[in-house]
Amino acid sequence: MSAAGLGDSRAPLLAGLGAYGLWGLVPLYFKLVAAAGAGEIIVHRVIWSVLFLILVLLVRHRGRFRAQLAIRPRVALALLLSGALVAFNWLIFVYAVNTDRVLSTSLGYFINPLVSVLLGTLVLRERMVGLQWLAVALAAAGTLWLTIRIGQPPWLALALAVSFGLYGLVRKLTDVGPMVGLFWETVMMSPVALAWLWLIADPDTLVFGTTGARLDLLLIGTGMVTVIPLVLFATAARGLPLITLGLMQYMAPSISFCLAVFLFREPFGLDHAVAFGAIWTALALYTLVIWQQRRSTLRRFAART
Repeated sequence: MSAAGLGDSRAPLLAGLGAYGLWGLVPLYFKLVAAAGAGEIIVHRVIWSVLFLILVLLVRHRGRFRAQLAIRPRVALALLLSGALVAFNWLIFVYAVNTDRVLSTSLGYFINPLVSVLLGTLVLRERMVGLQWLAVALAAAGTLWLTIRIGQPPWLALALAVSFGLYGLVRKLTDVGPMVGLFWETVMMSPVALAWLWLIADPDTLVFGTTGARLDLLLIGTGMVTVIPLVLFATAARGLPLITLGLMQYMAPSISFCLAVFLFREPFGLDHAVAFGAIWTALALYTLVIWQQRRSTLRRFAART
């Protein structure tokens, strides 16, 4: 393989590692802006994401910028719904990080692929094989164990998993690219964010413009923290097999798990170990099914050629 060809083949892989690596490390960033509070952080994340996405789309599409942003009314309604779901997901995530519950975010995103499988079965009538049912049952058992042992369901983890699963379902049914979709989602959420800022939030608790340039710049940077991993993911998605992307999705919650346990020193006892062990086993079964289905598809394709 030529040096150019090798570089082309490595670029999507490096982009995928970069995207999921950044998503895993993002709790570190939100810890830096914790003084702002979850609501104010989300307002800035929405507003600055719009501006950074405009820059990215201008660079990527140049003369076709306006054409790329054109969407049908039905798509706009779907993006309004997905925008509300992702904003809720962001709010829960930031709240969890800034109240020292990064472990809950890790649990939520480990559960998420299995929630997506269940939604695919219930809503899209996709057929699950035996091992997938076992995987969902194991994840449910792990969650139930944690619920019984700590006295209440892991609400934050479940809210993250279900909201992002529903978001993925809506986006799967919506014919729009990832960056254009996120652009319209954040545009549609901007009036809500600004209304919260001006009508609901207590002005005495807002920190932007009152505590120094460092925090202001970090809040502006929440737009970049949102957009850069998405740009990398879009590059990876175009050049990597789905099975590789499927395996990479475990990077982010794995990194967050390590941050929670080893850096932030959040409590992790035997009850958590049992629950996470059940969910990790479920994910291993889920991955095995995807790998087997991928091999079967490739064999059928090879037999026809």
